[in-house]
Amino acid sequence: MKSKAEILQSVIDVWCKDQDIDAVLEHLTEDVVWHYSAITQPPKIGHAGAREFLTDYKAKVRNPQWRIFRMAEAGNALFVEGVDSFDTAGGHHVSVPYMGILEFEGEKISAWRDYFDRGVADRGAAGEPLPDYALPLLDREPVLSAS
Repeated sequence: MKSKAEILQSVIDVWCKDQDIDAVLEHLTEDVVWHYSAITQPPKIGHAGAREFLTDYKAKVRNPQWRIFRMAEAGNALFVEGVDSFDTAGGHHVSVPYMGILEFEGEKISAWRDYFDRGVADRGAAGEPLPDYALPLLDREPVLSAS
């Protein structure tokens, strides 16, 4: 049986290499509840909702890179701290520090909640860099990243 970290690594690989939506969906339960931006928008439900989100996201980002710096497990949950970096369709580079929680049923992700500052993401997409005090959050050795 794969570990939670191995499953997440598989998701990172298929998304960051090819942005392969179908390959990501293979790692999610049919009834997954995905809160991409847990506080600012309603969750996407099931494969149809996850596909809708990933299709929209794929149209906006280029060269996605997910780096996970810390992980902890509790029961069926994997807690992660990391940074998502990508280029926008408009040519801006964006890096967003975040925390996430993934819940598992067997070897599939059944719930996914990401917590991040939506303003940082939106300002980055508009071309604003992260403030200097946030830069150390980006420059750490990841325990998981695209391989």
